[in-house]
Amino acid sequence: MSEKDLHHHIENDTDFKGLKVNEGIPQPDSVDNDSVKRFLKKRRKLHTVQEYVDGILSGDITLLSKAVTLVESANTKHQKIAQQIITECLPHSGKSIRIGITGVPGVGKSTFIEALGSYITERGEKLAVLAIDPSSEQTKGSILGDKARMEDLSGDKNAYIRPSPAAGSLGGVARKTREIIILCEAAGFNHIFIETVGVGQSETAVHSMTDFFLLLMLAGAGDELQGIKRGIMEMADVIAINKADGNNKEKAQMARVQYQNAIHLFPTKESEWTPSVLTCSAIKKEGISDVWEQIEKYKLLTEKNNYFSRKRNEQSTYWMHETIEEQLKRNFYNNREIKEKLDILENRVLRNEMTPFAAAGKMLKMFSKIK
Repeated sequence: MSEKDLHHHIENDTDFKGLKVNEGIPQPDSVDNDSVKRFLKKRRKLHTVQEYVDGILSGDITLLSKAVTLVESANTKHQKIAQQIITECLPHSGKSIRIGITGVPGVGKSTFIEALGSYITERGEKLAVLAIDPSSEQTKGSILGDKARMEDLSGDKNAYIRPSPAAGSLGGVARKTREIIILCEAAGFNHIFIETVGVGQSETAVHSMTDFFLLLMLAGAGDELQGIKRGIMEMADVIAINKADGNNKEKAQMARVQYQNAIHLFPTKESEWTPSVLTCSAIKKEGISDVWEQIEKYKLLTEKNNYFSRKRNEQSTYWMHETIEEQLKRNFYNNREIKEKLDILENRVLRNEMTPFAAAGKMLKMFSKIK
């Protein structure tokens, strides 16, 4: 078949009246593999530590994001560079208010964060939102939906949103989130929101790295939630009942009174702060300024009585010990000799030849002798 026949459309013959098919565009040349490799190599090129630091300090969002990616990476080389960047940025951090935000699924966290975040950025302040996202235990995938849900805030030049996939390791993500806070503060973000996905251990982790803890609640959520509220309510510095609009307004006011009465039964906080219960509607942007007013009052009080700085110091030492424990645990289970011996002792425990405690003691003694 000739080249002409290949490009000939029979629809254009006189037999087909009323039809005309235009010639297609010529096929482009195939992509050169060497060009692709050069492009990918260029994309993966790492900057020097100083370039990352200079970029972060100048507020370069691209370099900040790349540095955050290094912090989150499991690659040993990346981790080494990340720790150097964090060390250089550390003297420029600490000048923010760190706010933990949590609530049951469906409470409207993303809408609330966007409403409160926009309220902050409209005042000319800079905000970073770090979201600890849920991950699949099977696929290790992550629901990175916050950027999609916070459309206005995502496009705000004064805001930076960074979801962090949990990938089944809460301790690791919490430590990395704390390190990312340092980078964001060095980049000039003086308000940090840390959103946690729901109810569980992640709240304790977020509470241990924030200055102020905000709990979002719903009115009429039902008694099935009562069992999970107590511990989190005791951590909260403010409880905000969201979706207080329309027919739900009256229910929200009744819930506010109930929660306020419950708070009085809790022990006095070390911060000398008395938590309050507010109602708000994130979607209608009602009551948002009241929530922010409480945060500002808390900051003033705790800075005056030195609790603010004392809590930060306690958190720093806490994360130092947490990191030591995490590293020791990783070193223990990744050691080849330990892995070999562990299987043997596990079988002895299962056969009732040795108690679990004796086996653990033997393994730890063995590990202490390994150089």
